[in-house]
Amino acid sequence: MGSYLDARALGGEWYVRIEDVDLGRVVPGASDDILRALEAHGLGWDGPVLAQSRRGDLYDGYLTRLIEQGRAYPCSCSRADYAPLTARDGHYPGTCRSRPTDPAGPLAMRLRTDGYPVICIEDRLQGPYCQSVEAMVGDFVLRRRDGYWSYQLAVVVDDAEQGITDIVRGRDLLDNTPRQALLQAILGLPMPCWLHLPLLVDDDGVKLAKSRQALPVDPAAAPSSLSRVLALLQHPPPAALIGAPVGEQLAWAVGAWTPERLAGQREIVVPR
Repeated sequence: MGSYLDARALGGEWYVRIEDVDLGRVVPGASDDILRALEAHGLGWDGPVLAQSRRGDLYDGYLTRLIEQGRAYPCSCSRADYAPLTARDGHYPGTCRSRPTDPAGPLAMRLRTDGYPVICIEDRLQGPYCQSVEAMVGDFVLRRRDGYWSYQLAVVVDDAEQGITDIVRGRDLLDNTPRQALLQAILGLPMPCWLHLPLLVDDDGVKLAKSRQALPVDPAAAPSSLSRVLALLQHPPPAALIGAPVGEQLAWAVGAWTPERLAGQREIVVPR
């Protein structure tokens, strides 16, 4: 909702992308349900809906560029292989930079992160955010050992190919963003503007999308759901518009959208 309101308030286009690179987790029919729910809530999109699972050839071309630049290399390590070598969970210490330890086994492709000591972005809501990707994350995966593409590469390529200028998403992805900014810098791609919104969490502080109390969105209840979400975003509609048709609520919300109302909030608790 925040993404839609921001795009429309700025007079921009709003795109929908199905980020299904991890095919092992894809639920048949789920993407169609998502699109129907968006339509029921009046969130109409511009242009075609892109599915990342169908764009492998495009990602492969960008991976080839990184290999030719000497920035991507094959890696045979599983997380269990390098976990004992580092004190930081998930940090990859560059074990295979020279050559894979097991070149005959399945190979991932990783990005060399050396040479870029600190990556900084300016978030419209969260302010400046800096991270040493090499020190905090290490050489991260571009294509997994099972052949699936990583989110980091796919999203950077798609943002560039679609001409995305602004990204609005949850704050839980803020610490991913320097990795994407690093890829953009290495590939010479434009860097979009970012706006990371506070997360919805349950009473126990668990991300609502991962919470047991999270229920599927009911398209039939769209007017009331819309009113509730706007209130959570610190944009409660006027009393006369609560539960009104979605088009009326959205027209008001686009005109009223002020993301600065959410400044200083890391999380928004959704009471039971």
